[in-house]
Amino acid sequence: MGVRLVRYLAQCGVASRRRAGEIVQRGLVSVNGEVARDMSLQIEPGDRVSVRGRAVRPPDKTVVLMLNKPAGQVCSRRDPHNPETVLNSLPRRWRGRLKPVGRLDKETTGLLLLTDDGALAYRLTHPRYGVRKTYRAVVEGEISDEAVNRLASGVRLDDGETASAEVRVLKRATDRSRIEITIHEGRKRQVRRMCEAVGRRVLILERTGFGPLRLGELRHGESRLLTASEAFRLRRSVGLDTRE
Repeated sequence: MGVRLVRYLAQCGVASRRRAGEIVQRGLVSVNGEVARDMSLQIEPGDRVSVRGRAVRPPDKTVVLMLNKPAGQVCSRRDPHNPETVLNSLPRRWRGRLKPVGRLDKETTGLLLLTDDGALAYRLTHPRYGVRKTYRAVVEGEISDEAVNRLASGVRLDDGETASAEVRVLKRATDRSRIEITIHEGRKRQVRRMCEAVGRRVLILERTGFGPLRLGELRHGESRLLTASEAFRLRRSVGLDTRE
């Protein structure tokens, strides 16, 4: 059976389906040597698909890798202003193939996924799918019950009010406190901004959970492939066909 062109491009890791549609509309995609502008075009086995003149095809087997991101690295394949990217932490064989799923800011550490599966990456980062992300934060000063309740019920940021969150106090002291917070949004620097909104600056921030996955004992800078069970649960959590 054929696959819609935009889905095919996502499977190849070219871009998300939405972005792939824009690429098609710009006339940058060719099928069997002819420019294709119909996003619903069905790609059949044996068809030759090129983007900007470069042949693309889905990998024989998609890869999902978990990295414990160190501080100081940016979540990008390349950045002219920050040569230290998360790809520097990967084994060389994966550096040209995998892309980060979403972003952690430069100083945040913890669980980051990288994959060549465009469809999976799209769903893991799209707000529609509400993927849960769990962080552990060390904040300045003693955090009050009132501040915890505000974080849990939603706080107003400059880009709107946040959705409800799950918040748990792990340690409370006069100089600094430690909390665990689970959100299902993906705004820029969201956890840091939420804590600042209740008067508590984040000193240390680590992501420990992403969807059904947990960081576990992986050390900073170390990475590993997901197990078959983890990959199954991750795909199922965003409604993808687990037989693929």
